[in-house]
Amino acid sequence: MKDRPGEDFMFRTRYEFSGPSDQQTGVRQPPLTRRHPEAGEAVPLPAPGGFSLPPLDFPALVSGRVSRRDYTTESLALEEFSWLLWVTQGVKEIYGDNYAAMRTVPSAGARHALETYLVVNRVDGLEPGLYQFMPLEHAVARLPDEGSIARRVAVACLGQAIVITSAVTFIWTAVPYRMTWRYGQRGYRYLHLDAGHVCQNLYLAAEAVGAGCCAIAAFDDERMSSLLHLDPAEEFVIYLATVGKRQL
Repeated sequence: MKDRPGEDFMFRTRYEFSGPSDQQTGVRQPPLTRRHPEAGEAVPLPAPGGFSLPPLDFPALVSGRVSRRDYTTESLALEEFSWLLWVTQGVKEIYGDNYAAMRTVPSAGARHALETYLVVNRVDGLEPGLYQFMPLEHAVARLPDEGSIARRVAVACLGQAIVITSAVTFIWTAVPYRMTWRYGQRGYRYLHLDAGHVCQNLYLAAEAVGAGCCAIAAFDDERMSSLLHLDPAEEFVIYLATVGKRQL
């Protein structure tokens, strides 16, 4: 199967090839979140509970959901930005002694192995730049960048200019050991499923606040890891999505 790596992946992650996971052998679980080593001071976001939406017609919201690539130059309100982050990775409850986090999206075994980075172009109250979301604190932390981060991410996304014209681009990374600790190599499958859950929540939530969303799966893995200063053996980019106010 060496010429068909996708098929090889699906074959090798079958249950029949799974041995005991680290959880099953008594290894201590990894932390619930991973703070980037270069992240600055956490800046609290408005409480998501303080943001109210007008009554929504859910069937209309679902049927109207499309990938939107054309955005106005309007900024996202900080309250809207905060709510979008809560809808996609918000923590509702912590079980036990940091044993598991119940969030607003499903995840295999409540492992929630994703982290959220943000290329902010136009969000009220935030300077443009690169940030990491801190879900346990419901805050963001600024990351150093060399300027023009949106343009450099657009290049890494094979020239997709919507990263530049969006109000914000969500970048989701996977921390594989948070998942494989419980599920072994099969856990790599679940990382991709979790990314889909998160992005669909973002699509629907964006529609609800008069914005549009467009997922991005085409990107240069090595470039993205370099831009975020990640070791891909420990954390790698798995999915992106742009958000901006839509043309009405």
